[in-house]
Amino acid sequence: MRRAALVYGLLTMVFWSSAFVGIRVGLRAFSPFHLVLLRFLTASVVLLAGVLIRGGRLIPPRRVWLRVAMSGVAGFTLYHTALTLGERTVNANTASFIVAAAPLFSAVLGRIFLKERLASLAWLGMLISFAGVGVLSGVGGGIHWNALLIILSALSTAAYFVLEKPLLMEFPALDVTAWVTWAGTISMLLYGKGFVDSLIHAPAYPLLMVIYIGIFPAAVAYVTWSLALRNAPVGEIAPLLYLNPILASILAWLMLGERPGWSLMAGGIMILAGVWIIQVKSKMTQGTEIREARSEYQ
Repeated sequence: MRRAALVYGLLTMVFWSSAFVGIRVGLRAFSPFHLVLLRFLTASVVLLAGVLIRGGRLIPPRRVWLRVAMSGVAGFTLYHTALTLGERTVNANTASFIVAAAPLFSAVLGRIFLKERLASLAWLGMLISFAGVGVLSGVGGGIHWNALLIILSALSTAAYFVLEKPLLMEFPALDVTAWVTWAGTISMLLYGKGFVDSLIHAPAYPLLMVIYIGIFPAAVAYVTWSLALRNAPVGEIAPLLYLNPILASILAWLMLGERPGWSLMAGGIMILAGVWIIQVKSKMTQGTEIREARSEYQ
């Protein structure tokens, strides 16, 4: 793996891990819908400044408008709304482990839409990961409905990875990140009722934490992740996602006092083991687009 890709990937993991904690703190003062709206209004402003400074393209070509809109709704509106709603009762470390199942959903979607072939061993990995998700969701002892929202968020971000991939092959990472963020934020404007009042009355710490997760885990981290993907094949970068729930659990323990229990450890290990089998032990053929993109940007 190229050093630049590793640095961008690790930086992304640190920021994304902190987002799970930031959401829990922000929910002390904001409704889930107002939190999401504030976070991505902040991210949109930061990305606008970045595109203007870099002299990027503010409006994508008309031929990709539909893909940009779909990417924004899946990867931002749906993913972050479902995740934030789920974290009302699901603690940060549990949510991070469930979202860690996103690569296996990406593998399935990649097989269907991008024609990426999965080895037979990958299906075993999927079964193990799904069983781990079931443990974390409370299957067998009553389904934890908010955990199902976290599962929906994992599905949404998997769809986002698949939808965004062709855009990254053609346009700069910063431009693509800005376009899809703005598309997602526009649809979040439906959450605007009572937003200004909640903003005025919010305590300082939750307010600053939501602004933080808007700037870094949202705006900055999505750009660094796109840069990582452009500097190395997906198969080399994706295993860094294993660090996300581990870092999130450490931060949740230190900042929120959320100690991991046995069910979290068991379910989390099952999810990570399944994803590891899928992406490391099983052989997935990489599309010609990835090889072409790597040779173009190296």
